[in-house]
Amino acid sequence: MENILVKTIVQLLFLGACLQACSDNQAPETLQFDVLIENGMVLDGLGSEASVMDVFIRDGEIVLIDDMESLSRKNSIEIGQRIDASGRMVAPGFIDVHSHGDPLQTPEFENFLAQGVTTITLGQDGDSPATENLAQWMDQVEAQGIGVNLAMFVGHGTLRELAGIGREPAPDAERMQRMLEMLDSNLEVAFGLSTGLEYNPGLNASAEELLALAEVVGRKDRVIMSHMRNEDDDQIEASMAELIAQGEFARVHIAHMKSVYGRGAARAEELLALMQEARDKGYEITADVYPYNASYTGIGILFPVWAKTQEQFEAAMPQRREELAEYLRNRVTLRNGPEATLLGTDPYTGKTLADLGRELEMPFEDILIDVIGPRGASGAYFVMNDELQSRLLQDPFVGVSSDGSPTGFHPRGHGSFAKIIEEYVVNRQAISLTEAVRKMTSFAAQTLGITDRGSLEAGKAADIVIFNPANVRATASYPAPLQLATGFDMVLVNGKLAFEKGELQSGFNGEVLRP
Repeated sequence: MENILVKTIVQLLFLGACLQACSDNQAPETLQFDVLIENGMVLDGLGSEASVMDVFIRDGEIVLIDDMESLSRKNSIEIGQRIDASGRMVAPGFIDVHSHGDPLQTPEFENFLAQGVTTITLGQDGDSPATENLAQWMDQVEAQGIGVNLAMFVGHGTLRELAGIGREPAPDAERMQRMLEMLDSNLEVAFGLSTGLEYNPGLNASAEELLALAEVVGRKDRVIMSHMRNEDDDQIEASMAELIAQGEFARVHIAHMKSVYGRGAARAEELLALMQEARDKGYEITADVYPYNASYTGIGILFPVWAKTQEQFEAAMPQRREELAEYLRNRVTLRNGPEATLLGTDPYTGKTLADLGRELEMPFEDILIDVIGPRGASGAYFVMNDELQSRLLQDPFVGVSSDGSPTGFHPRGHGSFAKIIEEYVVNRQAISLTEAVRKMTSFAAQTLGITDRGSLEAGKAADIVIFNPANVRATASYPAPLQLATGFDMVLVNGKLAFEKGELQSGFNGEVLRP
């Protein structure tokens, strides 16, 4: 009996030690995070309504979206930096599907960061860096550093020049094959092909050439983004049809969609119906708009095809000057007159064609021919209808771009994403904040084929913007287009603070993205 009692005591002591050891083994786990964004209203960018959650970031990535209070009951938590987002929205960084700039000259891209943009696209309108090996140029950008993430496109016009085709309408088989091979190679690192069919040399391309390019793009599962051949209201259906035809082989996207001198929401409905008809046939077609009613490009947009380049212009002048003057007179008049062309290149910056006409006491068509020429300036053109463009914006398959740059003399480069929130969400209530954020984040990422960012989810890159919609302002204007947007309190790029309270933060936190 005594032996049994001793054994029982020994067993109880051993069991107690085991329980203590087991208890020690189940001690709360220590979770470590670089950044905690707490108490904010999280908009995931996928279309869900905002909810109060905490965002946990480690090594530039979102690792958890949870409630800090409940998480800390079960775990020991160590935080490197805490950001209190009380009373503000926490959203994915915005993605600009059509933008411009030179990262080797202005790598900060402060104009984009100030309006919540964390990823931009370059190589647009058919014009990319003039190199056969785009990867090497991208490596150079990466080595120097960049303030935002960069998604590159291969320019069709650039490929034509590199292949020795230039402005020829019908390239021979050898040069055509060289262009297709360069496209195929560069799509290893680029998100798609851009075409600028209203500009030289792209305007010389035939339907057969564009379809051959589309086949290459489709095999790589990339997207074709097109500045269409003609955006005038009486030509836009034909331009859309040309792009939609390429949708047989690849995803297609209409860049900065507009109807030049088109009018009204009903006209927008007609254009959107064409896109829907294509989708009903199984084609993948999307578009983007910017929230300004003036476009911006080189003055050559006003000149006829036969006088767009300096060489063509000089060849036409001796025999066709009067014809050119009549063409310019009619075209500018159709585009709302000389008052609607605001020049953005010195020495004409800030003046309209009408202003120059009064100053020089010359007809505006003579100013275009004898003073400026087809390559002598860029400008803003007030040729778009607000009702039409606003209806386009509301369509679920139409996203947002700036078509702007750090230096362009147009407010879109500094204000587009801020204006979407200020004007269309807060003031007009034309779209909800949830839908606006979806258009500028996950929709943009899906359009481009970017898979590692564009929404607030575990495993995605920590590109994040924190703001109160009521405070957002697009301060840039046509007379003063280089004013930074305000109201975006904090912008994180890959988990690091890049912009805070109106000031650029130190360091280049962006990445050069690859598909």
